[in-house]
Amino acid sequence: MRAGFIGLGNMGRPMALNLLKAGMDLTVYNRTPSKVEELVARGAKPASSPADLTRRVDIVLSCLADVPSSLHAFLGAGGVVEAASPGQVLVDHATVDMETSRKVHEAARRKGALFLDAPISGGPVGAADATLSIMAGGEEEAFDKAQPIFQAMGKTVLLMGGSGAGTATKLVNQLLVGIHTVAASEALVLGRKVGVDLEKLVYVLERSWGQSRMLERNAPHILGRNFGPSSVPLRNLLKDLAIILRLAKSEGIPLPTGSGAHRVLAALVEEGKGAWDIASACLFIEKVPPEKPASDS
Repeated sequence: MRAGFIGLGNMGRPMALNLLKAGMDLTVYNRTPSKVEELVARGAKPASSPADLTRRVDIVLSCLADVPSSLHAFLGAGGVVEAASPGQVLVDHATVDMETSRKVHEAARRKGALFLDAPISGGPVGAADATLSIMAGGEEEAFDKAQPIFQAMGKTVLLMGGSGAGTATKLVNQLLVGIHTVAASEALVLGRKVGVDLEKLVYVLERSWGQSRMLERNAPHILGRNFGPSSVPLRNLLKDLAIILRLAKSEGIPLPTGSGAHRVLAALVEEGKGAWDIASACLFIEKVPPEKPASDS
């Protein structure tokens, strides 16, 4: 199967490399030519545009940073859907809103193509190790065709349901990522403030009910004060939480802890820390003065 990959960033690059390692016939496109050149040196073929890539492959995979980028790649002039052919499989691995996934699905359907919203989780490490979770929404026929590609990049690969189901699953995941990131920050800041040895604290928490994947992931950054520019930046998680809160509002569902996590990340991004690691959420906790107890009078 001839595969095409659009977007060679922190996630897309290692995903594409794993397709090459699996022996796939791979064509790549990225707006930054140097990233394409690296993949070409490893055996990929270059494309001049998303449309050019689409015409040359059987399955198109895209992994871009935000909603506007995904919409432009799939629905813009010279984009994927414009060049798609009947029966071709189109896949969006980005974290977007459900409206975007359904809009691209309908546009692909009108061309006779098959579309999967198939967001990913596992971060750059999971992308490099080919252990990503890939949660797909769309037609079973499209999922079956994409399986060999997905298996080369991920360990947990599931069809969650129809159009939008993959995106919905990822948004639920990101809600927990945001909440648990801020919760881990609160816990470790509190522990340090009252004099607990943080290394021992993390050891105990990871073996107790307080354990979470985000505690495991963020604790080394917090203990080492490693907050600078990161491949897992605050701005990306803030973007996801904003999408989640809009969805929850449209469904009439209150998300008090999700709203709190969004508020913490938004404050840090406003300070110019958008490119910093998500573990730097602890900086907000450290600097906010405690609330004064209510007066007895």
